[in-house]
Amino acid sequence: MTIERVRGRSPFEEAVGSARAVAAGDRVTATALPFLDGAVEGEGDPHTQARVAFTLALDALAELGADVEAVVRTRLYLAHTRDVDAVSRAHQEVFGAVRPVTTLVVVSGFADSRVLVEVEVEAHREVSGERS
Repeated sequence: MTIERVRGRSPFEEAVGSARAVAAGDRVTATALPFLDGAVEGEGDPHTQARVAFTLALDALAELGADVEAVVRTRLYLAHTRDVDAVSRAHQEVFGAVRPVTTLVVVSGFADSRVLVEVEVEAHREVSGERS
């Protein structure tokens, strides 16, 4: 089985040794923080941060041959309970018609205190010539 990786723009990827997205056979997983060009996008706004993170994750999935309709699972990590409604609204805007299985967890915080949300997205893609 071929494994493919997409690198993102998060400053943590190099330090941690991770990728934005990985595809193994028909399974594609992406994760994203709301970083654009090394800066937190939407600082203080959980809805904007969630939308940015979803866009980054979905762009990485697209590079690996999966689109939003192929998403089967999302995980949302929030720094504050107060942001549940704003992040849920962003999720509904992006995935409302798709309806993936979703987990939402409030964590004690992120390595960068400006970050309010991190997202993880799993999808399946068609792979010709491989059995998965």
